[in-house]
Amino acid sequence: MLLTAVIFLPLLGALIAAFLPAGEPGQHRGWAFFVTLATFGVSLALWAGFDSRPGAAEFQFALKVPWIASAGIGYHVGLDGVALLLVMLTTALTPIVILAAWSVTERVKEFLIAVLVLETAMIGTFAALDLVLFYVFWEAVLIPMYLLIGVWGSQNRLYATVKFFIYTFVASVLMLIAIIYAALHAGGSFDYLVVRDALRVGADAQKWLFLAFAVAFAVKVPMFPVHTWLPDAHTEAPTAGSVILAGVLLKMGTFGFFRYAMPLFPDAALQFRPAIAVLAVVGIIYGALMCLVQGDMKRLVAYSSVSHLGFVMLGLMALTAEGLTGGVYQMLNHGVSTGALFLLVGMLYERRHTRLISEYGGIAKQVPWIATAFVVVTLSSVGLPGTNGFVGEFLILAGTWLGRMPGTQLLAVLGATGVILGAVYMLWLVERVFFGTITSDENRHLPDLSLREAFVIAPMIVLIVVMGLAPQPFLAPARPAVDRLVTRMQEADRRLRTRDPGRPPSVGGQQPALALEPTTAPGALAAMPPAGGSH
Repeated sequence: MLLTAVIFLPLLGALIAAFLPAGEPGQHRGWAFFVTLATFGVSLALWAGFDSRPGAAEFQFALKVPWIASAGIGYHVGLDGVALLLVMLTTALTPIVILAAWSVTERVKEFLIAVLVLETAMIGTFAALDLVLFYVFWEAVLIPMYLLIGVWGSQNRLYATVKFFIYTFVASVLMLIAIIYAALHAGGSFDYLVVRDALRVGADAQKWLFLAFAVAFAVKVPMFPVHTWLPDAHTEAPTAGSVILAGVLLKMGTFGFFRYAMPLFPDAALQFRPAIAVLAVVGIIYGALMCLVQGDMKRLVAYSSVSHLGFVMLGLMALTAEGLTGGVYQMLNHGVSTGALFLLVGMLYERRHTRLISEYGGIAKQVPWIATAFVVVTLSSVGLPGTNGFVGEFLILAGTWLGRMPGTQLLAVLGATGVILGAVYMLWLVERVFFGTITSDENRHLPDLSLREAFVIAPMIVLIVVMGLAPQPFLAPARPAVDRLVTRMQEADRRLRTRDPGRPPSVGGQQPALALEPTTAPGALAAMPPAGGSH
């Protein structure tokens, strides 16, 4: 019941908050912070109790009870290492978001209830092992997020909200049709494990099923060219909404590829893999170039998400142990680094009530602690060695280079240009905002970090350093899940080559095994063996 408690504790807190008096915003803030902090505390038991040793159960903390038994639908939840990491990211970020949202003064009760409901939906999405249950949590995320942007957003919030809802909802309906079709061809069960092992459909049907899942996940990532809802949603959302959107919601798309689209339809995944990898690289470069021309800080950080999530998708498509592990790690990195950037941009906005880069300049002496934090987070975002961003990007590019897909070396080189462009646009942003001469009198008397804001940003800085210098505790839980996915894709590759003897192998031929034992030092990352005997 531990995982179920973590899933529904925020929802229980939201129900209790509904009965608290609306005229006491301080009471609501304190209660929401307590509930999210308690959820994080309980989730630490998941982290402590997870067994990542070889031979451990694939899904741990599992609970399976009938829900709509006549239709083959059950309440089935459990965690593998990747889901565990994303659940921990969710429970760690939410109390920080609550603390950062202390400045919300309108409809505080409803705002905090929406955040609590959203936390339950996000955790449930990562934990679900029944396809209908997954879809319920997946769609439930839209409601509180719709409210956060539509009610507490900026001037063009309604346009951004409707665009966000239409993009994500329409794509998800296609996935629902595919879920029903897959379950009917897997013995009538919606259980993920049953469908994964029992699904038998023709090659054409598998292609359409994969595309239905992939489109829904690509919109959520978001991948180029279905990314256009993201800059608008980020720009108009309140700071808390932007942090949750960047920190957790976008990972639902990349997680969907890792958990559902690729394992359920491996043959089709291999066939569409080159196209997805190319789109990932296009997204990396396109997002970085768009950042160079933005005049709004928040919109710049939003486009940087398109670029960074392109790296994640490139790592997933590499289908090497290094690439997949780097993709998983980059999901966490993006949640921490980009979430911290949105928090800092929000702090500046609260002081100047503008996000235009041209309205700033030379404020480092006025707000030295904000400037210091911004620089540290920027260095993480551009992948400086010693920060969390370097570990993820290095593994992704190395894994892509070692992949067997045609043109992987070229994709790795093109992807690396995104790292260079990332350094350009982020360091240029820092220069324009914090250095130079002060051009506006309003910038001469800005207050620096308050105590509350210090407590908001400090955990993010700590995570950036710890994940950069000691990545092993975060890499180890993902290793078994990565190995299982590579093995499954190898089996699909062999099947395809049996049907087409002239087809060259596109996945490494040996069982992947990351050489990262608990005693391994961070410097040993470079010594990881390639996932494939021919390398």
